[in-house]
Amino acid sequence: MADIEVASYVEVAGHRVWRQVSGEGEPLVLLHGGFVGAASFFAQTPALGQAGFRVHVPERRGHAHTPDVEGPISYQVMAEDTIAYLEQEVDGPAHLVGWSDGAVVALLVAQQHPELVARMILIGQYYNSSGKVATSELLAALESPEAIAMLRRAYDPFTPDGPDHFPVVHAKMMQMITTEPEIDLETLRSISTPTLVLQGDRDEVTVEHSLAVVRTMPDARLAVLPGSHALPVERPDLVNPLISSFLHDTTPRVDWSAFAG
Repeated sequence: MADIEVASYVEVAGHRVWRQVSGEGEPLVLLHGGFVGAASFFAQTPALGQAGFRVHVPERRGHAHTPDVEGPISYQVMAEDTIAYLEQEVDGPAHLVGWSDGAVVALLVAQQHPELVARMILIGQYYNSSGKVATSELLAALESPEAIAMLRRAYDPFTPDGPDHFPVVHAKMMQMITTEPEIDLETLRSISTPTLVLQGDRDEVTVEHSLAVVRTMPDARLAVLPGSHALPVERPDLVNPLISSFLHDTTPRVDWSAFAG
């Protein structure tokens, strides 16, 4: 397994950001989901470092080791933080892999600063409320005592803000999650970044929504694998080779003219 070479704070745009960096090769930035941090990519980081990538896993404001910042948390704010990180810490355009909330962040970065993004993989996320699975109980669950206790186990031991700050971050995140994202899919036509939209067949986003995203973007593909919203940790045996193949652009090109009658 590839060792984490850097696990420390860096000052970015006036804010402390905690990140992990490992591996050698093309720059790849993993963007985690809500309420979690770099550790959520435990099944991807070593494998992708070994697959020829310089893997960055920055933790966003109010998540895990990175302190909160005064004011609301929104997808746009987190995208701006990510843009600042890419401009300062990454040499050249990077591949972005965003999971859950991280996928919205990646999409906004590619839309607003395409020069910073080489290829992009978006995992398990809807981009407006029409894409939510009707039977999803995730939002309600995030406010249950059991979920809050679980989230605190990933927050309290690491946050520099202290455990007493958790209710503030929880309230900010719930405000964001219940009102965002609401992105008009027509605006995605401007994103020329080669993109793979990936989801589980029992995910929080409908396959129909992901199809609409792929059909709107000029250079996008869709992959649906067996699994839930936790797909990257449920099936790393499928997810990791797919990430590596797509980002290295090793998908075989078929010459269909050879099959012409």
